[in-house]
Amino acid sequence: MLAIIDYGVGNLFSLSRSLEHLGVNCQITRSLTELKAADHIILPGVGAFGDARKKLEELSLIEPIQALAASGKPFLGICLGMQLLFDKSEEFGEHSGLGLIPGRIVSMRETFDRENIDLKVPQIGWNKLTVQNQHSPLVKSLGKNDFVYYVHSYYATDCQKYLVADSEYGISIPGIVQNKNVFGTQFHPEKSGEVGLNILKAFTEVPA
Repeated sequence: MLAIIDYGVGNLFSLSRSLEHLGVNCQITRSLTELKAADHIILPGVGAFGDARKKLEELSLIEPIQALAASGKPFLGICLGMQLLFDKSEEFGEHSGLGLIPGRIVSMRETFDRENIDLKVPQIGWNKLTVQNQHSPLVKSLGKNDFVYYVHSYYATDCQKYLVADSEYGISIPGIVQNKNVFGTQFHPEKSGEVGLNILKAFTEVPA
């Protein structure tokens, strides 16, 4: 069984529908008993980093999530859920992340202003995904011209060692990251058509 963590942040319906379309038995839950029983876990998320972190704290999920990831259980963060995997975020102040992948989350707008890049923020829409690490199980079905759907204004940096695939948007935007059994996608696989479904399917096939 795959568990989707329900902490009040994220489009749980479209994600669960995508998994059901793949024939995956999934459950939306915040129960620690059910999370521990799951073979795979997904942490979704949309919105602001600090608010999401606060909700995880209020539900006493920070340490259990860290323990579940440390146990070797395949764990996937999506969009804001991916950003929460990192050490810290600079979104509206500095906030601690889950510390599951080394790196930090920074402002795309500030980077663009500093480097005189004239592109809209947030990045909203389709972008080409370029594989940088062919050994990750999440990219086994990806082609050279596959596009995925992004909606974000902050991005991960200082994480080159954990980069699996990126997209070019004025700068290199980490699209997929991995630290052992912990994976993250900055884009929304559940909104990325067949390419996104293939990535979700690949995650569910990672040995538990």
